[in-house]
Amino acid sequence: MVIAAKSDTPHPKLSGTIHSVAREVEEAGGQAMAVKLDVRDEKEVQSAMAQAVDRFGGLDVLVNNASAIALTPVQHTDIDRFDLIHSVNTRGTLVCSKAAIPYLKQTENAQILTLSPPINLAPHWLGPYGPYTVTKYGMTLLTLGLAEELKGDGVRCNCLWPQTTIATAAVEYAIDAALLKRSRTPAIMADAAMAILTSEEASLTGQCLTDEQVLRDSGVVDFEPYKVDPACEHLMRDLYLDR
Repeated sequence: MVIAAKSDTPHPKLSGTIHSVAREVEEAGGQAMAVKLDVRDEKEVQSAMAQAVDRFGGLDVLVNNASAIALTPVQHTDIDRFDLIHSVNTRGTLVCSKAAIPYLKQTENAQILTLSPPINLAPHWLGPYGPYTVTKYGMTLLTLGLAEELKGDGVRCNCLWPQTTIATAAVEYAIDAALLKRSRTPAIMADAAMAILTSEEASLTGQCLTDEQVLRDSGVVDFEPYKVDPACEHLMRDLYLDR
């Protein structure tokens, strides 16, 4: 497993680094490599893909997880800020996917999994933070397009999005820390991603999936363990989901 992120040094507001995560993977019995990587830099991305293949002998899965957030309407969004979220979200997904494809084509059951939402064109989602929405929907459109483009190459491509808010730094610092108690833990996304990536269904491609939907289809019926606050009765539905 390759753990990649823009920074490899401790952050005052965030726990852990790519190196500590790699150690956790190894302590759990896996193999891991930490790579400092800016998804906006095409050459860095290409180098990281080559390093992964050299270390592990091939590339099975790409997870497009890198994302920047700015929940502001057009009138209050700095152009430099938009350039940043677009370059990380939409462009970063394209750069990483393009660099991975030649290696993925050489692997059986290869997959691209992008953490982006289903496209919901309801006005109440388009108005409040159009710039961010454009970049996240761009990630989704690219992934759905790749599913069609690569269907003859045996590479499955899907999107995954949380049904509820997830207790992450993005929620705590970019949205509202009060939402943490109404959120689920990151474990639900990890379990859902694993269910997708270990599935052998060739038809599971070109879909926008939610973590809860995936796990229910896998037989999970009890979602209480995923709650941050076991006493919370009303979890916060995530962005772009109306039901």
